[in-house]
Amino acid sequence: MPIVKYPRAREPLYYEWDRRAQKCGLRHTVYAVNGDQYTGEWLNNLKHGKGTQIWKRTGAIYSGDWKFGKQDGYGTYSIPDPVTKEYRKVYTGWWENGQKTGQGVSFYPNGERYEGEWSDGARSGWGRMHYQDGSSYEGQWEADQPNGQGMLRLPNGNRYEGGWKDGKKHGPGRYFYIDKGQLLEGTWAEDISKCGVLVDFDRDKAPAPTQYPIPEIELDDPAGVLAEAQALLDDSDN
Repeated sequence: MPIVKYPRAREPLYYEWDRRAQKCGLRHTVYAVNGDQYTGEWLNNLKHGKGTQIWKRTGAIYSGDWKFGKQDGYGTYSIPDPVTKEYRKVYTGWWENGQKTGQGVSFYPNGERYEGEWSDGARSGWGRMHYQDGSSYEGQWEADQPNGQGMLRLPNGNRYEGGWKDGKKHGPGRYFYIDKGQLLEGTWAEDISKCGVLVDFDRDKAPAPTQYPIPEIELDDPAGVLAEAQALLDDSDN
């Protein structure tokens, strides 16, 4: 009886081509259609692991960790200076799902610097901001603005400690006039002091104290004064 041999079944060639096209592991530089280039590790055709991305349009560079195609982990983002063309850091720290999240340091073009916590690409949590004029803020942040409790230090040594809302002094706080040797303790609303008590504070150490100290008010009969004030209020109601 003759033996019939059937051809061995083979999978279509496009299956093999597809497997070869899938980028996994460490690869040399891969160029995108728009000119962007990436050198590093891949997983299932996505940037995954350690790698460096260069964007052709802006010249920006990210070097660090990737996860399923997005910056995730620790990495540094830099851009070229428009004049010198030398690269300067914009942000170095932690990322999650392509956004600055966790601890990181951001460097601004005018020389300002932020060190602290981030969430979804915005300053959020506890952080310290160094401003161009020499002042600094340290405290709580939310939605990229000082929110909560924090301290603002000015170049002349004066400082404010207290509540903040949307980047402005808001709520109970204390303002130390180190240059004059005075302390204002009260309540603020949208950067404006609404009420408070001003007293002398380390006046003998102040570089430019006021000409006269704030006089202390002494009451011989506090109870009597309060009773008189209450009587006046009662008369006004009548």
